[in-house]
Formats: sequence, structure tokens, C-alpha cells
Amino acid sequence: MIANSDRAALDPTADADRVMRRPRALIVSFFGTYARDVGGWIGVADLIALMGGLDVDGPSVRSAVSRLKRRGLLVSERLGGAAGYRLSDEGRRILGEGDQRIFGHRVARAEDGWVLVVFSVPESERRRRHALRTQLTRLGFGTTAAGVWIAPSHLTDQARATLRELDLEEHAELFHATHLDFRDLTTSVARWWDLPALQAMYRGFLDEHEPVLTAWRRRGTRSEPGPEQRAAAFADHLRAVDTWRRLPFLDPGLPPELLPDRWAGSRAARVFFDLHALLREPALDHVRGIVQRLR
Repeated sequence: MIANSDRAALDPTADADRVMRRPRALIVSFFGTYARDVGGWIGVADLIALMGGLDVDGPSVRSAVSRLKRRGLLVSERLGGAAGYRLSDEGRRILGEGDQRIFGHRVARAEDGWVLVVFSVPESERRRRHALRTQLTRLGFGTTAAGVWIAPSHLTDQARATLRELDLEEHAELFHATHLDFRDLTTSVARWWDLPALQAMYRGFLDEHEPVLTAWRRRGTRSEPGPEQRAAAFADHLRAVDTWRRLPFLDPGLPPELLPDRWAGSRAARVFFDLHALLREPALDHVRGIVQRLR
């Protein structure tokens, strides 16, 4: 089991310096996006060649995978005399859970109601209390009051699993809730979540990746793209996944009718999924070509 303090390596909501963590984040995004489709094992030489297309040099790749190995997210394995890595069982589980949020993008309806996590963890267990708050944050929960956290009801099972994983069932209660009175729900949602920060992140995503989508649409993709086009598709696709994967964890799919006008999240989701549909296959073909060429 990966310690909660070590989950930051796979945690898309971690607030680490993006410049300092970028090689490691890109490699996590790579394993989550492609590695499972090419047998799960990636040779070090393969990974260095692939990351070179995103301006990540060999020493940075080796340093990043060494850290991920020390944290139990990757395991080293030699195949045919070549050094390489595959996801650990726990790393595979965490990325599998992430797939549901990153590529599922479930949007709630206000009439579906809410899940409330109400907890009171004693001071003697403050580490676990902090771990619970951290995990609820990465699930996309908002805070209504001290010890009362809220999210769309479709996150009920994930909240229950988190409480069980942290062994905090005796200190918490789960409720399915319907908003009745006394404030306008739109106003309350704006207090429970930092919507301006989310809006800024969505706009940042659009600033970076919407021009990429426009360029690919103008360029078009042939039925059999050449090596250069596949390499470009890989770089643009992986960058888009790496940027996007944080956002569905910070935004739990809040009902659109409760969000500000001209909410950038809706457009950002369309851009991401259009890019994903357009570039996924040529990007994966590029990965397969590198892996086969270097083995």
C-alpha cells in the first residue's frame, strides 16, 4: 500500500511547482495513458526516446522514474536483458481509478442531490484527519462548515471507500442530502468551491490546448499518418492529458445550472475530448513504433 504522503506522485491535485515536477508528471501521465496498451512494461531506453520528443532529457527521465520506484509506484524489471519499469499493483489501481474521472467527466444534476461527509476526528488522530481532508479535496469535495464536506451524490461510493481506506468509519457519517432552504444554491456552491480558481485553470487549459486543436483540425490527419505526424500527435496528446488530468479531480462535475455564466469548464472539456479522439490513435501508434524499434 502506498502511504498517503507518497500519493502526491500520482495525485493530479498536488500543488507542487509545475516546472520542477513536470518530468515526473509527464511520466505518470505516460504510464496512465499508453503503457497499459503496450504490455505494461517500458524499457528505460524506450522511455528516454519518447520523452525526448517533449524536451525531457535522459537524466531527468532516470531521476523521475527512480523517485517513482522509491515511492512504490513503479517496479523495475529486466526483459531480454533490457532495464525497464512497469506499474506496481497499487500504481495500476490508482491510475485505474483516475481513468474514471479523467476520461469519464460525469456532470451532475442538481436534482440528483448531494453526499455529505460529516466527521469529527479527535486531536490525537490529527494525521488521519489531515489525510481525510486531503483525500476529500482530491475527490473534489467542497466545505460547507468545519467537519462537513459536500459533493454531488455520484461521489458517494468514492467517499465511502476513502473513509474505509483510512479506517475512519467510526469518526464519520455519510448522508444523502437535498438542498431545501435558506440561501440560493448557486450562492452556496460559490462559497463551497473556489470557482474563480477553477475558472482560471480551465482558461489556462484552453489558452494552451485550444490552438493545438485548431491547428490539427486545419492540418487534418491522414488515414495513415507518417512518422513525423505520429510523433507530433504523441507530444500534443500527452501534454493535453497531463494538463487536463488535474481538473476533473478539482471539479467534481458540478451541475451546470449552478455555475457562473460562460463557464470555461464546458468548453475545456470539449477541447480535451476532441483532442483525445483526434490524437489518441496516432499517438499510440508512435509509442508502439518506438517500443518495437528499440527492442
